[in-house]
Amino acid sequence: MHMEFLYFPEDKSEYIPSLLMLSVFVIGAIVAVYIFYKKSKKEDAKPHKEYPKHIVPEHEPDSDDKK
Repeated sequence: MHMEFLYFPEDKSEYIPSLLMLSVFVIGAIVAVYIFYKKSKKEDAKPHKEYPKHIVPEHEPDSDDKK
């Protein structure tokens, strides 16, 4: 079994462009997740502003309910 399809260059400077592209995509992914998170928070707050009386707050379990 020869692994001829694997290529590990002797000159390690050939890794630089791929590391730069990897870092660009990782930073882009982090920015995209941050944008989705902010948008989600804004969309979540919208019904609370428009219909404050119609939205029932979530019930928090009290210690008395565990009887």
